[in-house]
Amino acid sequence: MPRKRSRLLSLPPVALLLLPIAACGGTADADGDGKTVTVTVGYQSKTINTVTAGTLLRSLGYFEDELAARGKKDGVSYKVDWQDYATGAPITAQMTAGKIDIGSMGDFPLLINAARGKALKQPTRLVAVTGYNMRGGLNTVVTAPGSPLRSLADLRGKKVSTSVGSAADGTLVRALRQAGIDPDKGIQKLNQQPSVGASALAAGSADALSQFVAWPGKLAFEGRATALYDGAELNLPTFHGVTVRERFANERAGVLDDFLRAQRRATDHLRAQPVAAAESVAETTGLPAEVVYLYNGANGIATFDPELRPELIAALKEDVPVLKAAGLVRDVDVDAFVDPAPLKRAVRDSAYPKAGTVKPELWLNGETSTRTFDSPKELLKAANGADVRAAYVPDALTGTPWFAHKSVWVADDSELHAFVTRASAEKFTGRNAGARIISYADAVRLAS
Repeated sequence: MPRKRSRLLSLPPVALLLLPIAACGGTADADGDGKTVTVTVGYQSKTINTVTAGTLLRSLGYFEDELAARGKKDGVSYKVDWQDYATGAPITAQMTAGKIDIGSMGDFPLLINAARGKALKQPTRLVAVTGYNMRGGLNTVVTAPGSPLRSLADLRGKKVSTSVGSAADGTLVRALRQAGIDPDKGIQKLNQQPSVGASALAAGSADALSQFVAWPGKLAFEGRATALYDGAELNLPTFHGVTVRERFANERAGVLDDFLRAQRRATDHLRAQPVAAAESVAETTGLPAEVVYLYNGANGIATFDPELRPELIAALKEDVPVLKAAGLVRDVDVDAFVDPAPLKRAVRDSAYPKAGTVKPELWLNGETSTRTFDSPKELLKAANGADVRAAYVPDALTGTPWFAHKSVWVADDSELHAFVTRASAEKFTGRNAGARIISYADAVRLAS
C-alpha cells in the first residue's frame, strides 16, 4: 500500500500533541475547478481493530462507491485521500490543523483528540466505534522470550516501552497501580512508537513492552515475545473509534453519512467473512493473517460494531483522570465530544448483538472457514495430527483468545485450561488443589 510520508511520524507522541495549528481552511473544500471535493481520511493500517474505518474499508472501496453515488446526484466529483499513520497522535495533529477530515484511533488518543480540538478551536466529535473489548483485552504487556520476569510486580525498576497517551499506556498505568507500583517512579518508562519498542525489546534495551493490537499478538506469534499481563485483567472496556472535525461534519454532513454507511458495510463484510477479511488485511499490511484473525476473527479479541454503546462511553469518562494525571489533558467534556446523531441518521439499526462467549477455534491450512469447539480439550484433540494454520483458545479467567501453542496450559483432573500469561495460570493453580502447569505438548497428549 502506498504510504503517506510525513515528518510527523518521526516525532514522539507527546511532541506531536504540542504541534501548533496551521492556518488551513480544511481538506474537504472544493478543489480549484469547483467540481472536485477531496475527503482526507487518517487511519492506522496496522492497528487492525480500526480496519472497518481504514485498511479493510479502503480495500473494499465502499466509501468511494457511496461518494460516487452522491456525486451523480449533486454534480460533484469526490475523491478520497487515505493517509496511513502508526499511532493516533499524528492524526490528531493533522485534524487540528484542518488537514484530515475523518480519523480513527484508540480511546485514550480520542480523548486527546477532543482536548486538542477544543483548545485549538478546531473541535472534533466521536461519531462511531470500530472494534472493542469489554474487558480491555486489546492491550497486552509482553517480555522477551526467556525473560525472568513473571508478573507485573517484577517490573519494578525495569525499563518498559510504551507509547505515552495511547490505550496501551493507560493499561500499563492502571495495571502498575493495582500491583502497588508507582507508574511514574516505579519503572523507567520509554516513550516509543510500537515498532521502536519492539526493536528495543529484541535488543534488550527494554525489559518489557506495553502495546495495543496487533503488536503483542504479532510478537508472540513470531516467537519474539511472551505475554506478561493480559489487559483484560483490568475488566475495563477499551475500544477504537471514528472522530471527525466538527466543521466538516456540519458542512459535509452527507459525506459523513456516506462514510458511516460504508463503515457499516465493511463491518458487515468482516463479520460475515472473517477469514477473507483477515487475509485481505494481512495482504495489505504485511501482518501475518493468523495474527489479524486473533484479533478480528469470529471469536477474536475485538468485537466490531459501530454503535456508541453506553458502557464504552462510561469507560471513556473513566479514562480522563488517567490522562489528566499524566499531564496530557486538562479536562475533557466527554458528553460534548460524543455525537451519536450522525450514525443514527446514516445507519438504521446500527448496533449488532453483544459479543457472546468466546469459543476455541481451529483454522486448518487450505480451508476458508474455521471450526469452533466447546472446550480447549476438544480443540487440541482435533488439532493433533491435523494441518493446522492456527489454533486459538480463550483464557480461562479473562476469556481473551490467544494462540494455543503460545498459551500456558494447566491440567486440572481431566480438564485442560489455557491462559495468556503464566501469572494467571499460577493464580489458577494456587486456587485449585491438584491443578498443575504443563507444556503445550503434554496438553495435546492428554487431550488425545
